[in-house]
Amino acid sequence: MKQALCFSSDLINVFETEQGKVYQSDRENCLFVDFGGIIARFNFSSLTRLRKRLQEVDIAHMLNDVHTPDFELITIAAFDHCYLLSAIDILQFRELIEGTFVMFELNHIIHDRLHRLVC
Repeated sequence: MKQALCFSSDLINVFETEQGKVYQSDRENCLFVDFGGIIARFNFSSLTRLRKRLQEVDIAHMLNDVHTPDFELITIAAFDHCYLLSAIDILQFRELIEGTFVMFELNHIIHDRLHRLVC
């Protein structure tokens, strides 16, 4: 059963795909990731570790090797949740997390350019 994310005015939608969403809470200084029926709270450091862990999964090996399971257990240190994902789920989760980091980088670039114009 999917958890309900209490949407308040302090949650900012950072990035979303058809499979999930990432929200930022400035008040709680964290990010909420809604994917695969799990809504998990991350700080930036743990989201970076999740990104790295997702990038480490060898999808081609997973699909081509008959001795490799069709699912991958994604866990990160000091985190309560884990994800049991198929190859397609991993690709979709990567898209969500990579898109989120692109939005962070874009926001940084825009802020930097605006700051240069003002100074």
